[in-house]
Amino acid sequence: MIKIPHKAKQFVVFLVKLLIVSGAFYFIYNQLANNNQLDWGKFIALVKEKQSVLGILFVLSFSIVNRYLEILKWQNLVSFIKPISIGESTKQVLGALTAGIFTPNGLGEYAGKALYFDKKKTKRIIFLNLICNGIQMILTIIFGTIGLFILGYWQWALTIIGFSCFLVLASFFSKTIKIKGYSLEKLLQKINEIPKFIHQKNLTLGTLRYLVFSHQYYFLFLAFDVDLPYFTMMATIATVYLLASSLPSFQFLDFAVKGSVAVFFFGKLGVNEWIVAFISTLMWFLNVVLPVSIGSYFVLKFKPKWN
Repeated sequence: MIKIPHKAKQFVVFLVKLLIVSGAFYFIYNQLANNNQLDWGKFIALVKEKQSVLGILFVLSFSIVNRYLEILKWQNLVSFIKPISIGESTKQVLGALTAGIFTPNGLGEYAGKALYFDKKKTKRIIFLNLICNGIQMILTIIFGTIGLFILGYWQWALTIIGFSCFLVLASFFSKTIKIKGYSLEKLLQKINEIPKFIHQKNLTLGTLRYLVFSHQYYFLFLAFDVDLPYFTMMATIATVYLLASSLPSFQFLDFAVKGSVAVFFFGKLGVNEWIVAFISTLMWFLNVVLPVSIGSYFVLKFKPKWN
C-alpha cells in the first residue's frame, strides 16, 4: 500500500477546506445576486425609513440566542460520550453547518461533526446528531400541525396525524425486523442508553429554539408593518416551517424553499409577496449566512485527526 506523505495530506486538506469555504460563499452570493423575487430598491428604501439601531440589535439577538441554544443542545448530547466546552461545541456546530451548506438537507453536517472525533466514534456522533436534529423535526411537526388546525386546514392536519399514527403502529409491529443488521428495536435500545436528563434537556432546548426562531420571524413581519392577529401569524409561520421542512432542499436554497411556501400561505392573508420574500431571505441571512461566515473560520482552522 502506497503511503501518502504527511505534507501531501496537509495540502489536500487545505484544498478541501478552501473549496468548502469558497463554495459556501459562492452559493450565498449567487442566491442573493440572482434572486428575481427581491426588489432591493424597495428594501433599501424601507430600511432607511425604519432604521433603528435598537431594532436591528433586537432582531439580531434572536439569531444569537437561536444558534447558542443549538450549541447548548450539541454540548448536552455529546456529554454522553465525553464533556466538551461551549467553545468546542461552538466550533463543531458552526464548522459543520458550513460544511453542510451545499449538501442535500444539510447531510454534510453529520460528517462535519464526526471529523472532530476519533474514527471509532463516528457512528455514535452521527447517531447523536440524528437525535439533535430529530427532536427539532418532531417539534416542527407538532407545532405545524397545530398551526394547520388554527388556520382551518383540517384535512391536512388530520392527514399528518393519521400518517404519524400509522408510522407508530407500523414501527411497533415491525420493530424486530432487521435490515442489514439494524432494527427499530435496536435503535430504541440505543436511544434508551442515553440518560433521561439528557433527553429532557434536549427537548427543553429544542422547544426554546423553535420559539426563538419562530418569534424572530414574527417580529420581522411586525417591522415590515404586517398587521395580523398574533395566533394567525404564529400558526402561519408554524405551517410554513412544517411544509418547507418536509421538502428536500439544500441549506443555501433554504430561503427559496421557505420563501415559496411562505408566499403561498401569507399571500392568502393579503401580505405583499415581496415583503414575504424579503423576510424569508433575512431569516436565511441571519440564521444561516452569518453563522456560516463564522463557521468558515473554524473550517479553515480545522486540524483533522489522522489516527
